[in-house]
Parts: sequence; C-alpha cells; structure tokens
Amino acid sequence: MNTSSLTLKTRRLLALLTLLTLAVHTHAQRVAVKSNLVYDVTTTFNLGVELSLAPKWTLDVSGNYNPWTFSDNKKWKHWFVQPEARYWFCNKMMGSFVGFHAIGGQYNIGGLNANFSFLGIDFSELKHHRFEGWAVGAGIAYGYAWPLSRHWNMEAEIGIGYAFSRHDKFECEKCGEKVETNTPHHYVGPTKAALNLVYVF
Repeated sequence: MNTSSLTLKTRRLLALLTLLTLAVHTHAQRVAVKSNLVYDVTTTFNLGVELSLAPKWTLDVSGNYNPWTFSDNKKWKHWFVQPEARYWFCNKMMGSFVGFHAIGGQYNIGGLNANFSFLGIDFSELKHHRFEGWAVGAGIAYGYAWPLSRHWNMEAEIGIGYAFSRHDKFECEKCGEKVETNTPHHYVGPTKAALNLVYVF
C-alpha cells in the first residue's frame, strides 16, 4: 500500500471520527444523575444516569442494590438494573415523557411479615420461607419532570409490564431445606415506581 493511499484513508477516517464526535456532542449536551427517593426510604442504594440521545430522546439507566439483613433475619436483598429509552413530548428532561424499559436482576427475600396477596403473589409466604432467584422483564411507563431550579429537577414515573422469574424456595427464612427448585413465575403489573431527585449538568 502506498503512502498517499494510506494518507487519504487516514484523512477520511479522521473526518468521519470528527463528524461522529460533533454529532455525539450535539446530542449529548445534557446529562443527569438521580436518586429514587422511593428506594431511599427502603434503605436501598440506588443511582440513575440519563443521557441525551436526540432532540426528543434520552437513555435512562438506573440500578439499585440492597445488601441488608435486619433483625430476626428479615431481608429484602436484591440488585436490579433498569435501562429505559424515553421520548419527551416537549423539551427533554422537562415535562411529560413515555419510557420503554427492560429490567433484570437477582433477589434473596424472606422473614417479612406481609399478610396480603397482590397480583397473584402471596406475600404471606415470606414470613416463614425464603425465596432466592432471578427475574427479567420489560414494560412501558409514563412520567413527568418538574424543574426546581437551573440544575435541579423532581421527577415522578410509574410503569407497568411483564416479568419472568425463577426461584428456589427454602423451608425457613434463615436456613432450612430447599422445598422448591427453579420454580418459574410469570408476573404482570407495576414494573417501575420512581420519585427521583435529579441533578442536570
């Protein structure tokens, strides 16, 4: 390969990279970090990041992690990641939006005194049993962002969707024999609930 051919290819590659960089810079002028106050109340560590993709589109990625075991071996241990593509009806990161999200993670739950059933789940079983498993799913959400100041927003969002999980069930909340293995569960209902405090750069 001669030098002039290499130089021409190098120039074209540099021009393409420059155009891509300018495009990304134009569309990524806004970045936000956020904390979901709903998770904060449940002592769950959480962090979200939102990036601008296009004039009306953003990508929101949130994650949460709860490592705690409380007195009497009560636990709601889990980690989940939830990416979401958002379409904003007015300006991005302000006003109304719809989101299309996925969700995935693992859980280890037991010892909780919850005497009710909701959407096909018997939460009373959590008192004397422990469930350990994973879940994946997807859903659609509606939300609204209120600007509080130049850099601060408050954001509310609710979503519904479908999740599939598999779990092992143990006899008691602390130890106990495994009584179910790799049991499947299909869930349809709320898949997202957020009240986010947002900082926009």
